[in-house]
Amino acid sequence: MSLSQALLAARPIWTPHFGSLQRLFSTTRTVEAGYKLKSHSGAKKRWRSQASGTVFKRAHAGHSHLNVGKSPGQKNRLAQTAYATPSQVHKLKKALLPYGSN
Repeated sequence: MSLSQALLAARPIWTPHFGSLQRLFSTTRTVEAGYKLKSHSGAKKRWRSQASGTVFKRAHAGHSHLNVGKSPGQKNRLAQTAYATPSQVHKLKKALLPYGSN
């Protein structure tokens, strides 16, 4: 094996000097080690996305039991659907889809 063949064999697949090859994903140490990001289990159980994917809804806590001491107005408010704010939507997308939607 000549010196040029040895250098070609030892060259990494992607280098910043060659513009034609692009990385399609991150090559951090955890990805190279075989780890995968997981979606947040608590968010999966509590939030549902609408068809557009930009609106999330959830139920209010405290509506299912121990309702004797609560006023009818409070019980009615707890029965309503709660929607995520824009800042919550950003966090929920990262928690539920850690690699993005595409």
